[in-house]
Amino acid sequence: MNKKPWLTIIGIGDDGWNGLTRRQQDIITAAKYIFGGKRHLDFLPETLQAKLKPWPTPFSEGVSEIMALKGQSIVALVSGDPMFFGAGVTLLRYLPVDEVLVLPHPSSFSLAAARLGWALQDVDCLSINGRPIRTVIGHLQPSSRLIILCENKDSPALLAKVLTEQGFGASRMIVMEHLGGEKEKIRTQNADTFHLDECENLVLVAVQCIADNCDSGYPCYAALADKNFLNDGQLTKQDIRAVTMAHLAPKWGEVLWDVGAGSGSISIEWLRATKGARAYAIEKNSERQDIISKNADHFGVIGFHLIKGEAPFCLSGLERPDAIFIGGGFTRPDLFDCCWQSLKSGGRLVVNAVTLETNAILQSEARKIGARLIHISLAEAEPLGNFHVWRGALPITMMIARKT
Repeated sequence: MNKKPWLTIIGIGDDGWNGLTRRQQDIITAAKYIFGGKRHLDFLPETLQAKLKPWPTPFSEGVSEIMALKGQSIVALVSGDPMFFGAGVTLLRYLPVDEVLVLPHPSSFSLAAARLGWALQDVDCLSINGRPIRTVIGHLQPSSRLIILCENKDSPALLAKVLTEQGFGASRMIVMEHLGGEKEKIRTQNADTFHLDECENLVLVAVQCIADNCDSGYPCYAALADKNFLNDGQLTKQDIRAVTMAHLAPKWGEVLWDVGAGSGSISIEWLRATKGARAYAIEKNSERQDIISKNADHFGVIGFHLIKGEAPFCLSGLERPDAIFIGGGFTRPDLFDCCWQSLKSGGRLVVNAVTLETNAILQSEARKIGARLIHISLAEAEPLGNFHVWRGALPITMMIARKT
């Protein structure tokens, strides 16, 4: 039997009380407690009998307060659509949906698309509120359209800097403040000449991406060029990386262990490939740990975790993986057993080896689990005097296994 909701999450816009429906107003009027940000609480009539409770910092403390009042008539006021980059998502992690009623307001993304005449289904809607600004990098493509919810008044200028650095300085930025309210303001700038002296804290930016040249933006598929990664030579090269990623086969929300991560290129490719994924880059070398961190920051990937230590000793406590890549450290006999046992059913394991010693270990382990072995030799044409010759790279033995 469905429970009667005791918590109502109401989306509210910059049009305040008058922008709410009659139903929403009635629920607020009848509530015993009303949680909300100061700006939202200031929209409410002074005649309300409810106890007003501003959201504390951190927000999690407000969640605890609501849970302590469970069963009473409570309203939580949040911006726009509570379930789209909104506080409703957080609240519903703690409560069953049949105890909660969600009444959304048009999101700021919807309002922005309406002002611009953009088809919202063709727009990448992003948030840099509480997220690294460089997370936008993976969405920068020639002619793409973005609507970005900002953290504060400084965000548009920082965003312009990132766009320019990434070769999208010609992009058109539409800075939109207090959408739907009396203070609504819309201004347009180019990223490379951005010069707005002052913005409001309640701001989002729409971006019409325009590439400065044909090299701007990273390709959507796996296997970025080697030059894009900082490395000390410990890098899974582009062509081998493409084959490796094909066999790791990332899917939505899956977890990767990247053991002996080197430069972190496999972890970064994994996170670029799909949404909701997580990658644990395991590396014992302190200098390479620094390289990995810089590469992950450069690409702005979400869901990245650097594990500083030596496998298998540092693997306990990590999320069980859906896929494991071993690119280094395979000389330890206990490493394979630990990884194979940790891998989920249906998970994929890919191991790359160069030396004769690791090749011998691969052959032995492959026989035990019925893995597939492939040998990859690559050569590139290079000049030799007035002629050209094939210059071969070190051959790679790749073990590919799926756990049943």
